Amino acid sequence: MDTRAFAREKTIAVQGRRFLLKVETSAESDDYAKYDDLRQTIWGFPDDHLAGRRNMMCESYLHEGGSLFLAAYAEAESGGFVEDAGHLVGFAYGFAGVRDKAVAFKSLENLWFYAQYTGVLPAWQGFGLGSALKAFQGEVVSQTLGIFEVVCTYDPLTGVNARRNVHYFGMRVLDYRAATYGEYGGFLNRRDVPTDRFFMSWDLRRTVRPATDIEAVRRQGRDILTVEKKTVAGASGRVELECVRKADLSGEPRFRVVRVPADYYLMLRETDVANPEVRRIPLEWRMATRRVFQDSLSRGFDVSDFIELPGSPGAHAYILRRG
Repeated sequence: MDTRAFAREKTIAVQGRRFLLKVETSAESDDYAKYDDLRQTIWGFPDDHLAGRRNMMCESYLHEGGSLFLAAYAEAESGGFVEDAGHLVGFAYGFAGVRDKAVAFKSLENLWFYAQYTGVLPAWQGFGLGSALKAFQGEVVSQTLGIFEVVCTYDPLTGVNARRNVHYFGMRVLDYRAATYGEYGGFLNRRDVPTDRFFMSWDLRRTVRPATDIEAVRRQGRDILTVEKKTVAGASGRVELECVRKADLSGEPRFRVVRVPADYYLMLRETDVANPEVRRIPLEWRMATRRVFQDSLSRGFDVSDFIELPGSPGAHAYILRRG
């Protein structure tokens, strides 16, 4: 196969820096090691890793498989792009799958693309590369693979992912999965907090999500969670965190407003201490929001948006809409 005919790449400029987004086309297995190395740098959980470099090369849709590896390279200080591990600052990975297992691969309309990982090094997270990689992934999946639905999971307590997936790309929540990955550690998870996830669908042919009618939410909606800020002795010293106190699911509002922590990853790190009262803060968030989301989805609510609450700088919430 002449892989040059399938090469896909684009250059973007953000905040005075240039980045190359590129589909991995290499037939050299060693070129794939950089993806798992970067994943370990971002997630920091050696018990969980991508396949070996030889298998990753075979997985690539340009070789024997149905997987797609996308790289984000920062421009070298001297100018131009060097496509090596030293300049790799982000990546996205996923693979083709099937919706209805009985139909399997017998129908193109039954195919979807499972986007498993999108990661950016912490030092490069202010450049919008996560969204750029997802958008580029959508382009390649539709134009090259001919697949028009992307599915993925993410932790519903992570506002940065909610803004990207729900608000920016207009993804739809298909399911709430409780403790779907079992015990999971590393930098972005903690073994004592269940790995609940939203299972999402992104229709690549869908138009942009309509803007939320804030006035309608004010008139016909209600805050479901009672949240208060508390200063605690965190892992790095005194820190102010949001604590969830209760969930009220009574009544029949058209909109449910569901707050999440301002920075859940910071909360996980700061509450990783011996004091049980502090340590259980993210667990209390998990159990309260699990109850709200499971109840809401069972009652016909859709997750319609994720916004910054008017008049409350830094406070973000899901808007759940029924009817």
